[in-house]
Amino acid sequence: MDLEVLLSERLGAAFAAVAGQPVDPAVRRSQHADFQSGAALTLARRLGRAPREIASDVVARADLAGLAVAEVSGPGFLNLSVDDDFLARLANEAVVSVPAPTEVQTIVVDYSSPNVAKELHIGHLRPTVIGDAVVRLLEWLGHRVIRVNHLGDWGTQFGMLIEQLDDRRESEQESLADLTAFYQAARLRFDSDPDFKRRAQLRVVALQAGDERTLQLWRRLVAVSEQYFLTVYELLGVTLTSRDFTGESFYNDQLPAVVDELEAKGLVRISDGALCAFPAGFTGREGEPLPLIVRKSDGGFGYAATDLAALRYRVRQLGATRLLYVVGAPQREHFQMVYAVARAAGWLPEGVTVEHVAFGSILGPDGKALRTRGGDLIKLVGLLEEGIGRATAMALAKSPGLSAAEAARVGRATGIGAIKYADLSGDRMSDYIFDWDRMLALTGNTGPYLQYAYARIRSIFGRAGDARPGKIALTDTAERELVLELLAFEPVVTGAGASLELGRLAGYLYSLATTFSTFYERCPVVVAPPGQRESRLALCDLTARTLRQGLELLGIDVLERM
Repeated sequence: MDLEVLLSERLGAAFAAVAGQPVDPAVRRSQHADFQSGAALTLARRLGRAPREIASDVVARADLAGLAVAEVSGPGFLNLSVDDDFLARLANEAVVSVPAPTEVQTIVVDYSSPNVAKELHIGHLRPTVIGDAVVRLLEWLGHRVIRVNHLGDWGTQFGMLIEQLDDRRESEQESLADLTAFYQAARLRFDSDPDFKRRAQLRVVALQAGDERTLQLWRRLVAVSEQYFLTVYELLGVTLTSRDFTGESFYNDQLPAVVDELEAKGLVRISDGALCAFPAGFTGREGEPLPLIVRKSDGGFGYAATDLAALRYRVRQLGATRLLYVVGAPQREHFQMVYAVARAAGWLPEGVTVEHVAFGSILGPDGKALRTRGGDLIKLVGLLEEGIGRATAMALAKSPGLSAAEAARVGRATGIGAIKYADLSGDRMSDYIFDWDRMLALTGNTGPYLQYAYARIRSIFGRAGDARPGKIALTDTAERELVLELLAFEPVVTGAGASLELGRLAGYLYSLATTFSTFYERCPVVVAPPGQRESRLALCDLTARTLRQGLELLGIDVLERM
C-alpha cells in the first residue's frame, strides 16, 4: 500500500473542490507529522485567499475518516497523522512486493560492454554494477527485460590481434592466458615491425572478406574473451550470461541497409569524404554543424553506424518500448546525436523511449582517476579479489571462531557487497572516491552495515525459542515509525524504476535499518510479554524480508549469520 498515493487521492479531491480544478496535493513524509501537504501555500496567490484559510477549507472537505487526522500548521501546511488502527492493519497485510504494472514494457538494457581480447578493468565496474541493478529492479517490477552486452568484437585492431594469434598458433592457450599481455605484445609489434603491420592490415581485409582461417582465429579470440568475461561476472555476482553477448559484428550485414535508409530519407551527406549525419542542435566550438560519421572516407563503418543499426534492430526485431544505455557521462553527446538521427529516421516511433543512463567516474583519494602506481588502469579481478581478501580478514578479526570456509563466505559476500553498495548508494551522475576503509565499515551507510543489520535481525529468531511472528499491534512510537518506513518500500522502488536513481533505494534501505535500530533499542522483543513479543517479532520479520529484497535488487547478497 502506497500511503502517499492514498492520502493524495483523498486530499486531491478536497483541493479540487476548493480550487475548482485539479490540484497536486504534494503529500510528502515529514518530520512534523507522518505526512505533510504544502499545496495550500502554492494556491494562495491563484485563489486570492490566505493559505491557512484554504487549508482549513480542505480539511473540512477531505474524506479522511479512519485514515488520518489533518491539522493546519504554520502558514498553511497540512500535517497528516495516520490512524494507528489503520496503520496496524496495513502492517499486518503488508507483503514485500509491488502491484503488477498497468503496462508491461519490453526494456532493452545495454550494459557492461567490454572489448574482446582486453581484460575488464575498473572502468567496467560502474556500467556492469549499475546495469545489473537496473535489470534486477525492472524485472522485479514486472517488465520484460532484455540484457544486451554489446561487445567490441570488430574493427581494424583485430587485424593485429589475429595476426599475433596466428603467429603463436602452436600455443594458442598460453598466448591468451593473459589478455592484457597478449594485446600489448600485438600492439608493440604493430608499432615497431613494418612487416607485421602490413600483414595485420591485410588481416583486416581478410576478416571483412570472410576468409575462413581468419574468421576461425577471430572466433577463438571472441570465445576465450567471453569465457573470461563470464568468470569475472560470476565473481562480481551479476546476472549476465553467454546468451546476453551481442557483438558489434552481429550488426555488420545490417549496416548497408542502415546507410541506404538514411540516404533515402535525406539524413546524410558527404563531408570531407565521409558520409555524415548532421542532427539539428549539435554544433562544434565555432558554431559549425557537428557531424555524426556514419561511413568513414575509406568506406568502413564506425561506432555511429553500429549504434544506429543496434537501435533500429532493438526496436524493430526485439520490440523494445524502452531503451536504456548504461554508459559513462562522457559519451552523452554521442548518444544524443545517435538518438536524434534515429528519431529523424523514424526508428523511435511514438511510445518508444530511449535513455542514456549516464554515470560519473571512480576517483582515488587524490581526487584523480583511480589507477595503479604505474599509471595503468586497475584490473577488475584484482580489485574484487582485494575486496574479498580485506573483508575475509575483517571477518576473522571480528569472529576468530569462524572456520576458514565460513570466513571466506562472509568475506566474499561483504567484500563484493561493499564495492557494489559504494557504487550504487550515491548520486549516479557524481564521481565518487574509492575508499576501502569507508566501504567496508560495519557502521554508517555501507553495504556491510546493511548486511549486518539483516543478520542481526535474523539472529533474534534464534533467541526467541518457540515464539513466532503474530498479529502486529502498535504500542510505541518507535513501532509506528518502523511501520511507516516499511510501508514506504513500494513507492521508493517504483520511483527508482522510473528514475533509475538507485541511490534512492539504497538510501531507503539505510533509513530502514537505522529506524529498526531505534525500534530495537526502545522496544524489547525476545523478553517482551506474550502478545507484544509476537507482534514485535512480526515487525522484525517484515523488516528482514524488506531489507533482503532491497539488497537483492541492488545485487547484494545477504547472510543469515555474520
